[in-house]
Amino acid sequence: MNLVLSLKNFNEAEWIDRLQALLPNRKIEGWNGGVSEPEKAEYLLAWKPDPAVFAALPNLKVIFSLGAGVDHLTSLPELPKLPLVRIVDPDLTSRMTEWVVFQTLLHHRQHLTYAAQQEAGVWHGHRQWAAKDVRVGILGLGELGLDSAKALKSLGFNVAGWSRTSKTAEGIESFAGEDQLEAFLNRTDILVNLLPSTPATHKLINADRLAMLSQNGAIGGPVYINAGRGATQDEAAIDAALTSGTLKGASLDVFAVEPLPEESPLWKQKNCINTPHVAAESDPQALSEYVVKQIIGFESGEALENLVDLEVGY
Repeated sequence: MNLVLSLKNFNEAEWIDRLQALLPNRKIEGWNGGVSEPEKAEYLLAWKPDPAVFAALPNLKVIFSLGAGVDHLTSLPELPKLPLVRIVDPDLTSRMTEWVVFQTLLHHRQHLTYAAQQEAGVWHGHRQWAAKDVRVGILGLGELGLDSAKALKSLGFNVAGWSRTSKTAEGIESFAGEDQLEAFLNRTDILVNLLPSTPATHKLINADRLAMLSQNGAIGGPVYINAGRGATQDEAAIDAALTSGTLKGASLDVFAVEPLPEESPLWKQKNCINTPHVAAESDPQALSEYVVKQIIGFESGEALENLVDLEVGY
């Protein structure tokens, strides 16, 4: 009942030490082209893993994705049809909500305008609209989206959500499916994208859909915020919309290519806030405890939590 780790860009030694302290009687190894007892490995903890790891571990029972997103795994043709568990952690959720609320407030309270005025030495106030007059739309009403929606609602914003299938939350208007996407975008001043990366969401936010956002809202033009996945947006369209004024502003934490290439015009957009995929970095100890709790429960006959539907990709 060994556990193997294949974690790109992570310090595997630290993760092994952390997990070994929680599972002292298990053999826990990092994948570096092989492990000592591959036939005894039943669990894999993965982040952008070496695809060769799947064929090399013939008796895997469960794969854990180290992160809320699983597209780094579902996009691999080598991925076996085994239970795939995604991370759902209160710490990760709260950090994501912090970032979403922070970015929403930056645009709502006209921070980019005042920052430019500070640089120019200009003292000039602008009319500030009330939160209740600003319509925020959350793309994706999963764990992260619902928490962000509730937090923004508590601040007084007029919040709606869109999801693939119908979902309900008190005080939040709900839209669902392709047929209701345009109506959802039409009523939105600040669009928050928290969608997973799947074939159905690839470049979902493109020039046509950005043009559907409200142009006559209280804030004087729409704002686009993305902390979901970079593959769900067309970055050339975002740049063009910012340049033309179709978008008043943007906050982007995720990109199609990361790190964001130096030649990307988004670096030079003064009305675009770029952060390096840091919106929801969770506590490693909390994630380790989450994985261990799932393993112990699974071996006791309990159902695995937060299983990914491989047909839809999340």
